[in-house]
Amino acid sequence: MTKWVYTFGDGAAEGRAGDRNLLGGKGANLAEMCSLGLPVPPGFTITTEVCNAYYANGRAYPDGLEADVVSALDHIGRITGRRFGDPSKLLLVSVRSGARASMPGMMDTVLNLGLNDETVEALAADSGDARFAYDSYRRFIQMYSDVVMGLDHEVFEEILEDQKASLGHELDTELTAAEWQGVISLYKAKVEEELGKPFPQDPQEQLWGAIGAVFSSWMNSRAITYRRLHDIPESWGTAVNVQAMVFGNMGDTSATGVAFTRNPSTGDRQLYGEFLVNAQGEDVVAGIRTPQNITEAARIAAGSDKPSLQKLMPDAFQAFVDISDRLEKHYRDMQDLEFTIERGKLWMLQTRSGKRTAKAALKIAVEMARDGLITKEEAVARIDPASLDQLLHPTIDPKAARDVIGMGLPASPGAATGEIVFSSADAEDARAQGRKAILVRIETSPEDIHGMHAAEGILTTRGGMTSHAAVVARGMGKPCVSGAGSLRVDYKAGT
Repeated sequence: MTKWVYTFGDGAAEGRAGDRNLLGGKGANLAEMCSLGLPVPPGFTITTEVCNAYYANGRAYPDGLEADVVSALDHIGRITGRRFGDPSKLLLVSVRSGARASMPGMMDTVLNLGLNDETVEALAADSGDARFAYDSYRRFIQMYSDVVMGLDHEVFEEILEDQKASLGHELDTELTAAEWQGVISLYKAKVEEELGKPFPQDPQEQLWGAIGAVFSSWMNSRAITYRRLHDIPESWGTAVNVQAMVFGNMGDTSATGVAFTRNPSTGDRQLYGEFLVNAQGEDVVAGIRTPQNITEAARIAAGSDKPSLQKLMPDAFQAFVDISDRLEKHYRDMQDLEFTIERGKLWMLQTRSGKRTAKAALKIAVEMARDGLITKEEAVARIDPASLDQLLHPTIDPKAARDVIGMGLPASPGAATGEIVFSSADAEDARAQGRKAILVRIETSPEDIHGMHAAEGILTTRGGMTSHAAVVARGMGKPCVSGAGSLRVDYKAGT
């Protein structure tokens, strides 16, 4: 009988790093980290073969999958002492995709799955923090409605911005539990108004909705565009990763972040990354809040007055440094890592070979060969010959006089010039007419992939060095400035 589901957790895993064709990159690396004894939240991976069977059978799941998923949820429950859908022993999960090849920002994620009007109260009691519980529930409604039900997240952002303005708050973190409850009521009313049906309360319905959304996202337009640009075959499919939730939004001793074991722009041998206190992972990747530096050296270099992770949570920082070093040596390549700190405890959510510029790839390959991590032959094989033209990218003449109108983060190197466009469609139109354009956005999302490809360069007013815009631009070899917070973009006025 075909095995559709592979479990991991508590230092043991049914898969390994070599199983990426079956488990996808994320699933294979979660299994590997687990086997290495690293702190990974327990979970399971639904294989890429299920994705292919799903499309071959007219979007129907293969026989036996449901029973395998039930058994795998019990496996998570045994490790955590919790049960999915049971308010008295509440287990919440995340649902993420993971294709064989890294596709940053292309696939959809749902966090806090299993929350409803009843279990949110259980989470409040369990955590002793009602504000955290209702914040998690509104995040879940927002993500699930967008990813699974097809209601654009901008609809929810508008509601939230209006509420913050009327309550006199600037940041999400300033809302109280009661205020979040008010936001949740507005969110649920909006879902019913727009979609003609209430937000689902049954955890099982939520789970299968999210699993279906991940498989469906393999064939959405942005994933198809990304596969075409990067020569990824449709037949590879994507896996689905379901994991016990760990929370970076449980107050000031919790955080979430993204880091690279080396600088992906320059190749310099230094931990390079960003984090946010009292936040969930999507906040960093989406670039919704401009994050803080992980290391003290990076904070000083950036001139930031916000404390580094090194200063703020020294124990978790040191544990992360040790794990980063270990993973780079184990995989013999620069790693792109995602982590969460829940009330001081570090959890690893992902490792994968990091996207980098041609300049960084060259430096990293040479240094790793010199240090004996890889052979000279491997170093040469790691450099894509076509990428070497990135090293010949134009730059602004250092002697030229310049009128600086704003400052941002150097997310991807190079120089570009062109007219300002505010949408991906306009970027494509400009290119089709032979005009050069710079795509200017508050933040980019996976839907912008075609516009980023068409533009000469990208500028965002939000987000850091690990935001969607930064990672995708580096992979494309396009210049990108992110987090130019002194600029204000008005889409409606076109200014």
